[in-house]
Amino acid sequence: MSLVFPHTFVPWFRAVAPYIHAYRGETFVVGMPGELVAAGKLNAFVQDLSILHAMGIKIVLVHGFRPQVNEQLAAKGQKAIYSHGMRITDAVALDCAQEAAGQLRFEIEAAFSQGLPNTPMANATVRVVSGNFLTARPVGIVDGTDFQHSGLVRRVDAAAIQRAIDSGAVVLLSPFGFSPTGEAFNLSMEDVATSAAIALQADKLLFVCEVAGVREDPSDPDSPVDTELALADAVRMLARSNKPAAGATPPIDVDFYLQHCVKACQSGVERSHIVPFAVDGALLQEVYTHDGIGTMVVDEKLESLREADSDDIGGIIALIEPFERDGTLVKRDRTEIERDIELYTVIEHDGVIFGCAALYPYVEARTAEMAALTVSPDVQGQGDGDRILKRIEQRAKAQGLSSIFVLTTRTMHWFIKRGFHPVDPEWLPEERKRKYNWDRRSQVLVKKLG
Repeated sequence: MSLVFPHTFVPWFRAVAPYIHAYRGETFVVGMPGELVAAGKLNAFVQDLSILHAMGIKIVLVHGFRPQVNEQLAAKGQKAIYSHGMRITDAVALDCAQEAAGQLRFEIEAAFSQGLPNTPMANATVRVVSGNFLTARPVGIVDGTDFQHSGLVRRVDAAAIQRAIDSGAVVLLSPFGFSPTGEAFNLSMEDVATSAAIALQADKLLFVCEVAGVREDPSDPDSPVDTELALADAVRMLARSNKPAAGATPPIDVDFYLQHCVKACQSGVERSHIVPFAVDGALLQEVYTHDGIGTMVVDEKLESLREADSDDIGGIIALIEPFERDGTLVKRDRTEIERDIELYTVIEHDGVIFGCAALYPYVEARTAEMAALTVSPDVQGQGDGDRILKRIEQRAKAQGLSSIFVLTTRTMHWFIKRGFHPVDPEWLPEERKRKYNWDRRSQVLVKKLG
């Protein structure tokens, strides 16, 4: 039997709670390639989707079947044929696609039906709805190549999908569409997921796929994943990437998914994500943690460094309270924080405050105290403290001050590394010296502003 330790569970659950609240009632379109199923990840992935569903998120799941179709073709002695990064679907390939889609839908629906004891889906009832929600058109002939039964999404019946997800069902879309005359077309999972997200104006489009995300250094496969990518930067990256040549198989790399993320964001989807299925629980980490695990493409950066207002009082108090309890910070009167809120600078991400500091000026002495500098333990080591310090310095310079100072008992080395130097408490402005707690014996550190 596993043990749940309150000292780790409670802070974790409190950190997750804002995201649970924020995403309840929102619509997520999730694209799942056939490679996820081939890797044996389906049951765990469906359990995670069911958790999102239980948290009140409306789910549209789009599955792919690339390796399954290729397997069917190989069994019939046929080869997969591609051009311009797309499959050429002849009559045999269409039959194989229909067989693969039928089998995968059966497996996915079975996975959603497993309300097994001692699993995240215990006693869960998740209804799966699928149907002819897609109208397709043929790719046609491109550069002399006839794509035959390969198609593109013409229209998504968003109203019907919306009614289904509003009723509490998970909608499952296969990469098949039909023309108004009833002709079947093989579509790509990525096209279907992107088109559905745009038609529904979904809050998120997530590709849980075989790539880790966009690397901070695209030329280095071992560099860290860039967890948040501005849309403009993503567009520039794609402009520099190589396009698949005629006759080429689909390049299953980050650009393959990034192009669909960009299209979705340009068409009104707020956020699109590339998430690695190789990591257990990656979908939950991406949705319910501050930085996620993959790459999120957004029109504008969600992180904001700004001056505080009255709406931030509760967030600031929640941030600094743990540090007051352990003695890192001096306890501040709550009415004082409310009174001085305009003196605070905060750093937030997606509406949650992760850092703050206040600047108390002593104009006659041409200096100011930086107080209550705090960064959440969830994001320490990521540079938020330096960004807040820089903004505080800018605010002090704008007021014509020549220095800032801090009082600290535990973090003096952090400040010394950033240009502060210790002084005797007698250096303090007279007004601040009268409030100095000689019993606490805080060190006073000063930084000259250039």
